[in-house]
Amino acid sequence: MYTTTNETGILNNYSKEPKLYYSEFPTKEQQNKYAFQGAVAVLFIASVVLIALGVS
Repeated sequence: MYTTTNETGILNNYSKEPKLYYSEFPTKEQQNKYAFQGAVAVLFIASVVLIALGVS
C-alpha cells in the first residue's frame, strides 16, 4: 500500500492501481455468439411473461 504524510502529519493511504489496458473489438465469431445469447434471452423472458399471463 502506498502511504504519504502531509505537512501536518496526517497519513493518506492509496490503494495499488491496476495496470490499464485497452479493450479490443470483438471478432465476428464473438459477435455471432453474443447475438445468439441475446436471442435466447429474449425467448426465455418472453416465455416467462407469457406463462405468467396465462397462469394469472
